[in-house]
Amino acid sequence: MRNRSDQLFLREALVDLAALPDDAWEKSIAKPLLVHFRLGGQEPAIDEEDEVSAEIRAWFEDYERKLRAEARAEARAEEAARAVLTALRVRGIAVPDAARERVLTEKNP
Repeated sequence: MRNRSDQLFLREALVDLAALPDDAWEKSIAKPLLVHFRLGGQEPAIDEEDEVSAEIRAWFEDYERKLRAEARAEARAEEAARAVLTALRVRGIAVPDAARERVLTEKNP
């Protein structure tokens, strides 16, 4: 359980992070960690009536939606790659290992 000073420190850090531009490198590092800890049951204590808290909560929800969308897109790309390789195998077309790797690592279905 966090004490009051830890909660205040975390809240100040979240406010500072939310104030950064979206393309700030600090956000690209901190966002995944914060979402991970939030999803791990360590959601920061935030005041329901505070506007900044509502903005931070919306920020978390938006980031979680983006993560889910990215995971779905990655799964679709992997599924498409496997389908291509299966179609080639069924037709008796040999695919070299290097080509197989390139197909499997392709992110655009």
